[in-house]
Amino acid sequence: MADQSSTPAKVEFLATKTVQEQLTEGELLVPPPEYILKDGIPCPNASLELMDVPIIDLGLLIPSSISVEELDKLRSALTTRGCFQVINHGMTLEFLDKAREITKQFFAMPVEEKQKYLRPVDDFEGYGNDMVVSEQETLDWTDRLYLTAYPPDQRKLKLWPENPKSFRDTLDQYTSKLQVITETVLKGMARSLNLEEDCFVNMYGEQRKMDARFNLYPPCSRPDCVLGFKPHSDSSIITIILQDKEVEGLQFMKDDQWFRAPIVPEGLLIVVGDQIEILTNGLVKSPVHKVVINGEKERISVAVFCVPDSETEIEPFESLINESRPRLYKKLKNYVEIYFEHFLQGRRPIEAALI
Repeated sequence: MADQSSTPAKVEFLATKTVQEQLTEGELLVPPPEYILKDGIPCPNASLELMDVPIIDLGLLIPSSISVEELDKLRSALTTRGCFQVINHGMTLEFLDKAREITKQFFAMPVEEKQKYLRPVDDFEGYGNDMVVSEQETLDWTDRLYLTAYPPDQRKLKLWPENPKSFRDTLDQYTSKLQVITETVLKGMARSLNLEEDCFVNMYGEQRKMDARFNLYPPCSRPDCVLGFKPHSDSSIITIILQDKEVEGLQFMKDDQWFRAPIVPEGLLIVVGDQIEILTNGLVKSPVHKVVINGEKERISVAVFCVPDSETEIEPFESLINESRPRLYKKLKNYVEIYFEHFLQGRRPIEAALI
């Protein structure tokens, strides 16, 4: 969504002002050509049918109180949608609102303050916009702050905002809580698919990484001809999304149709990444999703991408390969880099993993 994780692999072609800067300077009465969708891409539609995204009670996935019904619901969500909401995850609504608030406060700061954390050329971390490597590239109507949040020794603290004052502490707490949530989710997913409980956790590994992407989607006078984020699946094991509490924008494709993602204020939206699709030999598909823009209101979100170490080799589990489901994917490592190169070419990255 929203929300894509990548590692830079190419030299940046050009830099642009952020969407917010251009709006502040009065330059965007009409979206510039580089943001307008090309011919053949359907116009965004914000009034689609709402998708039925299952809500999973995480408390019913822990061993001491495991629920067969909840596992069945989770399996259905994984095999038919590739996403689900989790509640009862150990974070209060007040804390989630705090994470939303620091996101809004950061993007509301003066340009000069935000530019202290500007994304360096040829780096993916920092504030601004995503890398642009081609004049033909259609730009997304979004500004973002992208940070490695875990492990702590990989944090580039010079890019971590000192304002708002609670930003660093809140992100640190949020990441710590997500460590526990992620392990519970991955174990629950494995159980629901009748796999060994630790199979996903082991692939996620001790050298696991969490990248946080804070997104701002400013309003646009022509929401029908731009996208906040172009259609994509994620390169992660899973992505954990904290949605805006009031403004919709995330949409999922299911059965070749687009649906709106519902908002659950106290919930976290879990989206399956390409690496789960590879590990499950296609039993679970990583869903294609995009972000549409509101014509009047800004929207924020926080996406955390859970990715294994780049040296971790991933391939389908042997238990999911048989005559009726032959092996579909190669063994590979550093999938995030493979993902990035294909994403920039406008191709679905997981196709590179197919045998």
